[in-house]
Amino acid sequence: MDVSVAICLLMLVFPLLLLVALLVKLTDGGPVLFWQMRVGKWGKPFRFPKFRSMVINAEEIRARLLEANQHGDQGITFKMKRDPRVTWIGRIIRKTSIDELPQLWCVIRGDMSLVGPRPALVSEVARYTLENRRRLDIKPGLTCIWQVSGRSDIPFEEQCRLDAQYIEEQSLCADIRLLLKTIPAIITGRGAY
Repeated sequence: MDVSVAICLLMLVFPLLLLVALLVKLTDGGPVLFWQMRVGKWGKPFRFPKFRSMVINAEEIRARLLEANQHGDQGITFKMKRDPRVTWIGRIIRKTSIDELPQLWCVIRGDMSLVGPRPALVSEVARYTLENRRRLDIKPGLTCIWQVSGRSDIPFEEQCRLDAQYIEEQSLCADIRLLLKTIPAIITGRGAY
C-alpha cells in the first residue's frame, strides 16, 4: 500500500516539486536537494533527500550554533526555532513540510514507509540508548505520532516514548488516523522550524 500511495502522491505534487526546485535553485544557485545518510530498519543506512532549505555552508555554521540547541544539552538532536542558516524559501517549505516531499522516493524504493518513526541521523543513532534503538525495529516514516503532536517542540525522550507506543499499537487504522492528522499539523505548522 505504501508504494502505491507514494506513487500517486508523487504524481499529484509533481508540479509543486518543480516549482520548489526552481525557487531553491534561484535563491543562491546551489543544489536543489540536500542528501544525508539516515538510519532505517534494523540500522540499515540509506540516502535521504530533502529540498535544501539552508544556505550552502550550513554544516560549517552548525558547529558555531550548537550552544543554541533547542533540545538542550542532551544534544542527541539539534533544533533551533530561528536557525539563521535557513533561507527565505527554506522557512516556507519547512513550515509546510514541502521540504520532505522528495522522501516519497524513499517510500517507493522501500527504505521508508508512509508512517513510522522519523529516520535518524547516523550520529544520533550512535548516541541512542538500548531503549531508543527500538525505533529501528520498523521502517522509518514520512510522518509519525510526534510529528502530529508538536513536531520539533517535542523533546527527544518524548519522541522515543511516542515512537515506542506507535510500534506497540501499529495497525492500518492507526496509520490512516496519523496520515489524516498530518494534514492539519502541516497546515498549522505547529512545531515546524
